[in-house]
Amino acid sequence: MALSYKARRRWSLAILLLGLPLYIVAAVTIVAQFDRPPIWLELGVYVGLGIVWALPFRAVFRGIGQAEQRDDG
Repeated sequence: MALSYKARRRWSLAILLLGLPLYIVAAVTIVAQFDRPPIWLELGVYVGLGIVWALPFRAVFRGIGQAEQRDDG
């Protein structure tokens, strides 16, 4: 079942306001489990976790920055 544009906008806002801070806490916690790794490895972990975090929400964020398309029938 496809979400309407309005529903996707609301879900994307909720995901960014709630999910992004949770991602940041989780990513920092994961990296903090180890002694300070080299900067390139730490950067790679953060980028990898960011991609893993964003992939499930691709459909929600798709087209949000564009104007709503209206079907005037």
